[in-house]
Amino acid sequence: MSDYWIDTHAHIFAKEFDADRDDMMRHAQDHSIGKIFMPNIDHTTIDRMLELEAKYPAVCYSMMGLHPCHVKKDFEKELYIVENWLNKRKFSAVGEMGTDLYWDKTFWDQQVEAFTIQVGFARKHNLPIVVHCRESIDQTLELVEKLQDGKLKGVFHCFTGSKEQAEKLVKLGFYLGIGGVATFKKGGMENVLPHVPLDRIVLETDSPYLAPTPHRGKRNEPAYIPLIAQRVAELKNTNLAEVQRATTHNALTLFNA
Repeated sequence: MSDYWIDTHAHIFAKEFDADRDDMMRHAQDHSIGKIFMPNIDHTTIDRMLELEAKYPAVCYSMMGLHPCHVKKDFEKELYIVENWLNKRKFSAVGEMGTDLYWDKTFWDQQVEAFTIQVGFARKHNLPIVVHCRESIDQTLELVEKLQDGKLKGVFHCFTGSKEQAEKLVKLGFYLGIGGVATFKKGGMENVLPHVPLDRIVLETDSPYLAPTPHRGKRNEPAYIPLIAQRVAELKNTNLAEVQRATTHNALTLFNA
């Protein structure tokens, strides 16, 4: 049985942790968080992320990708940097990539192109993709359906969609990244998670964002994974040990860690 948790999505290199990063990491360790997977944003976050990985080997793992909110006119330059890094060393996944219609719809065509190119990187390096899809889950599912060749794997991070969307995603061979929203009163996950197999769920915080209840509105951190897991256990009508065993196994399988 797994005796530790995995946070599959945490931006712990973010400036929000600059004042107390080592304390935050100790706090995570105290709550049995054994591994933390870090999604890249763009060229400005790479050095900070890799420094953190070097400081906490076998705990912090880096991904390499371009976040959709940072896909602008010059996105090809950003993807050139991503590709260079993927050719240079091993990463856990291509991510954080995806689409976003929440903040800005200006660069939708570029987002689609960047998505397709990064799927190509994932295929070349035999890596999973870590997919952001805020206000764009149907469009993103459609993209994945077109690009799924039987080998494409990954996770839809911060999943907050419907039962039908979850079923589609599972059918495509993907995992659902479940985070703090599952603990919110109006999060909607009580209508979804009972229908999702436990072997398709991984846990995440998306730190420093989306802290679970009772920390909602405050800075999130990996130590809060057990709070999310408790909610998953309730909605799946199972116990915490089973959620830990399954989600840790799923994360290790997803990231080949």
